[in-house]
Amino acid sequence: MTVPDEVRTGGDVHLVLPAYNEAAALPRLLRRVAESAVAGRVTVWVVDDGSSDGTADCVTDARGLDVRLVRHPVNLGLGQAVQSGLKAALAVAAPEHVVVVMDADDTHDPGVIPVLLEEIGAGSDIVICSRFTEGGDDSTAPRSRRLLSRGAAVVLGRALKIEGVRDFTSGFRAYRVSLLRRAAAHWGDRLVEERGFACMVELLMKLRHCEPVVSEVPLKLRYDRKPGASKLRLGRTLRQYLLLLTRDRLTPVPVGKL
Repeated sequence: MTVPDEVRTGGDVHLVLPAYNEAAALPRLLRRVAESAVAGRVTVWVVDDGSSDGTADCVTDARGLDVRLVRHPVNLGLGQAVQSGLKAALAVAAPEHVVVVMDADDTHDPGVIPVLLEEIGAGSDIVICSRFTEGGDDSTAPRSRRLLSRGAAVVLGRALKIEGVRDFTSGFRAYRVSLLRRAAAHWGDRLVEERGFACMVELLMKLRHCEPVVSEVPLKLRYDRKPGASKLRLGRTLRQYLLLLTRDRLTPVPVGKL
């Protein structure tokens, strides 16, 4: 992994965008961020996960934003892209800052970010953009993906029992930096070990040991804006969820409050 040389703190919102072959979607998303209410206070971290389509060039062409590039020489998977983005942001962020993670395929609306910040300001440590809370919608997504998300929500909700969570697999979330720092101090580079889409569940499972306040805001998923095919593999992701739950049951709970 290579990271930028800049050490300036930047804005108080750090937006992590894991990106693998997203050259068609990323410029549109960055324009939306630049036009949003948080444009002047956001530092964008694009994690180019071994793309072969010129995704990194989109960072050079971005206008009106503080955009920084983190590069993987080869594709390591969504989980490691999230891990690299969090690590880069935490290296410069202040404890009172907020990290937002969202998809780079333009299916998530950056206009929701101010709502996430309001929830953090009101006392939440994690805010999830949820398809399954009142006002949420995922009707533009493929039926197989919708079934997977709903099935996972039922199983994970019964197994994990994290108060305030309906959407366990959403990739659009805000985290208080101080919370992520506490978790990273315990797990280090093992904070995110999953390579695939199960990484979002893994991160939530580990952060729950920090006893965070979690809330949800509605997410209207815009899958109709996605320019390419989904990278999610249904069978593989389902197996990852089941293995993750098994490992969680076999792993000792961290001693003491993190």
